[in-house]
Amino acid sequence: MATEGKPEYSPGLAGVIAGETAICWVDPNAGLMYRGYDIHEMAEKASFEEVAYLLLNGELPNGKQLTDFRQQIAAQRALPGQVTEMLRLLPRETHPMDMLRTGVSMLSAFDKDLSDNSHDANIRKSIRLIACVSTLITDGWRISHDEQPLPERPDLTQAGNFFYKLQGRVPQDWQIRMLDTIFNLYADHEFNASTFAARVTASTLAGIYAAVTSAVATLKGPLHGGANEESMKMLEEIGTPDRAEAWLMKKLETKDKIMGFGHRVYKKGDSRVPVMREIGRELGKRTGKENWVPICEKLEEVMDREKHLCANVDLYAAPVFWMLGFPPELNTPLFAASRVAGGWPALIFEPARVASPATSKTSAARAVSSCSATRSRPTTSPPPARSARIRPPGSTSSSTVSSGATSTPTAPAAATTR
Repeated sequence: MATEGKPEYSPGLAGVIAGETAICWVDPNAGLMYRGYDIHEMAEKASFEEVAYLLLNGELPNGKQLTDFRQQIAAQRALPGQVTEMLRLLPRETHPMDMLRTGVSMLSAFDKDLSDNSHDANIRKSIRLIACVSTLITDGWRISHDEQPLPERPDLTQAGNFFYKLQGRVPQDWQIRMLDTIFNLYADHEFNASTFAARVTASTLAGIYAAVTSAVATLKGPLHGGANEESMKMLEEIGTPDRAEAWLMKKLETKDKIMGFGHRVYKKGDSRVPVMREIGRELGKRTGKENWVPICEKLEEVMDREKHLCANVDLYAAPVFWMLGFPPELNTPLFAASRVAGGWPALIFEPARVASPATSKTSAARAVSSCSATRSRPTTSPPPARSARIRPPGSTSSSTVSSGATSTPTAPAAATTR
């Protein structure tokens, strides 16, 4: 009888095809496409609502569709009173990402469509999440700093309302334009760690709130979304461009993690970096804080020379958020406010059951002769490991699972399947 050979081990599922998607494609040679559109052409022109509509519906909206979509989001921004009260009950030192994770989970109990998994109901739930995630972030932050949440401004866009709800003043047009661009760049990025976590949860039919809760929990990690918060701490420690090279060489010598560098997919640099770098340069001129971009550029130069690693978007996003007036603790929540319009909810419309992946044994078998529950059981060899390669029909683009790590990798980057 033929026997199945042992599958090749892929640490962290690197390079394993775990699904197919028509939502987003990351080109290893520095490209990024949403639903077939080059996001770099859209990022600085389209509003966040236009990109969110595209990701959810598969096509760009016309004028009426965009107006209706904006109104639908604005109408859903207010949190249930019980959710706001929950935010007040949390300890003041609670991290904004923990507030957000708990808030998203709690919101599910107040959604009348919770148990309706039809396409239309999932669209409605996605819109509510896009609206409420931003409110959870802004209201949670104000409450934790002994400030009252501000009323919603339905006349403002998502980006404009975020500024207003957090800072208490209507932003200028250029600020809204910049935040729209940032949201657009962060909205989706194939099967990164949090999106894959959401897909695993969604594949069990647990629902969109459960999937997004899983994604938020995963995003918090410093080797994923939390890297942009850590990147700002790094830049503040360096302080000035003339200290950057010596600081970095010392860190490399002691083999410390360097945030903001390396990527599992990109081979020629993160395609979002040039746009974010220019936003940082313009913000530096507007705010008089022109030291941040030169620090980042010097770090890029040295890392390329010493480790042949390119910067990823987190390196420049960190000072950009800081110059826009957002504290570093909100860097990762801002990431979530964008991603909740992209890969997290949109994958609900590309269902795929994720099977249980096999593990490889790393310790020798041990006898348990003293345990009465096992004495009568025959000893058998474990079943052979099977690879989980999930290819749902009707999709157009393969995605590989990556760890989402944004620090200096300890192993070569995984090859993409594209």
